[in-house]
Amino acid sequence: LPFLFPQQSGLYEYKIFGGLADCPPKLCVDVYMDLDYRKQWDQYVKELYEKTYDGEKIIYWEVKYPFPLSNRDYVYIRECREMDVDGRKIWVVLAESVSVPQCPEKPGIIRVKSYKQSLAIESDGKAGSKVYMYYFDNPGGMIPSWLVNWAAKSGVPAFLKDMQKACCSYSKST
Repeated sequence: LPFLFPQQSGLYEYKIFGGLADCPPKLCVDVYMDLDYRKQWDQYVKELYEKTYDGEKIIYWEVKYPFPLSNRDYVYIRECREMDVDGRKIWVVLAESVSVPQCPEKPGIIRVKSYKQSLAIESDGKAGSKVYMYYFDNPGGMIPSWLVNWAAKSGVPAFLKDMQKACCSYSKST
């Protein structure tokens, strides 16, 4: 469900509702939060790690973009909480870009300065999970907004499919 971002950027915010059959919520959260494992299953990860700066855990993530576009990188904070809402167990993950002097921009890579994601995962009442995701980023550079919106519209559902496969592999390897 795309919603036009309030600024005059031509970019959209995305709200995604979906399901991951045969992937229990705790497993989905474990896979989503495991940065080392993500390097194995997410083909777009060029570099991904977590470091602590001034007592705060910061994630650095470089994303591979197709030629002739420059790669993008993100510097963000992320928090995961398990909540009990009227007897329903819901995992919530929040992420937002931050500026950290110890993590300067790199030449040839465009820093995504406006990134926000909210993820909520709960049981579907069977063996799987219901997933809600809100997502926005502005990749910057000279990419036409129609191309950014097309990539987000097709890329986020593809990501959820890749994550479902990763969940199946993760349960076998742990």
